[in-house]
Amino acid sequence: MESINAVITGVGGYVPDYILTNDEISKMVDTTDEWIMGRIGIKERRILKEEGLGTSYIARKAAKQLIQRTKTNPDDIDLVIVATTTPDYRFPSTASIVCERLGLKNAFAFDMQAVCSGFLYALETGANFIRSGNYKKVIVIGAEKMSSIIDYTDRATCPIFGDGGGAVMLEATTENVGIMDAVLRTDGKGLPFLHIKAGGSVCPPSYYTLDNKMHYIYQEGRTVFKYAVANMSDACEALIERNHLSKEKIDWVIPHQANQRIIAAVTQRLGIPPEKVMVNIERYGNTSAGTLPLCLWDFENKFKKGDNLIFTAFGAGFAWGAIYVKWGYNGNKE
Repeated sequence: MESINAVITGVGGYVPDYILTNDEISKMVDTTDEWIMGRIGIKERRILKEEGLGTSYIARKAAKQLIQRTKTNPDDIDLVIVATTTPDYRFPSTASIVCERLGLKNAFAFDMQAVCSGFLYALETGANFIRSGNYKKVIVIGAEKMSSIIDYTDRATCPIFGDGGGAVMLEATTENVGIMDAVLRTDGKGLPFLHIKAGGSVCPPSYYTLDNKMHYIYQEGRTVFKYAVANMSDACEALIERNHLSKEKIDWVIPHQANQRIIAAVTQRLGIPPEKVMVNIERYGNTSAGTLPLCLWDFENKFKKGDNLIFTAFGAGFAWGAIYVKWGYNGNKE
């Protein structure tokens, strides 16, 4: 009996219309366009400004486009996984809201929280549901409304993040394409360096936590930078060695869009030339779990069937990893 693997058969994406530029950021905090571009590599980011809209709106828009592009009958979708750190509510899941809004009658759904590595973790999880043989069509979404957890008086974090997300369709295949291998890791020692102090069960919301701005991202950038470069590089190297991939056989590296200098350092360590590295951080900023699918959405028309792709990401936790994907179709599927 032929083994079943999961292959990406389509991509959808969405970013809000409102563009927050570096010039606007420089009016909020003591910074400049030159500093942000030099240190982070971001020119602008998208912000979901409309009241009453959360991450489910971004996820729904991306998934709806995906369903249209792949000409999928909504009744045939078995599972929806939403990777997000900015859910609409503590409960129910954002994925359940997406299902209701899209009229997905036969799917079960859940959220996955691994911060910036969320899409990696969700992609491997969705692939394993397909590999079980019991599920035929799985939608994996990475979406964030990062503006909802950003303090726009904090110079260290407010230039970095934006809103947006993307979605992929996973289907079964017996061809030698799809989600080929994954190296995923977690190390809880990252807690002090990147977290949100309040709002969870350890420190529930209170007047004190609100007054002291404890519901926003806290990051020690230098420490995170060091661990991100080392761990993303190591995960990619392990994946490349395990699958006997020469650097010449890697067609594209798709790194988490956290910081242009992190991307450059990781790919230089791997010996991958810049023209094989997909980068769109300048236009969208760091959309956390949304960065990897947004790269797929942006650059889909560059892929050819059989291309070897390496995804890699690093986020709070610390949680990081890399996934090897052999692409399943040619060009853009409009």
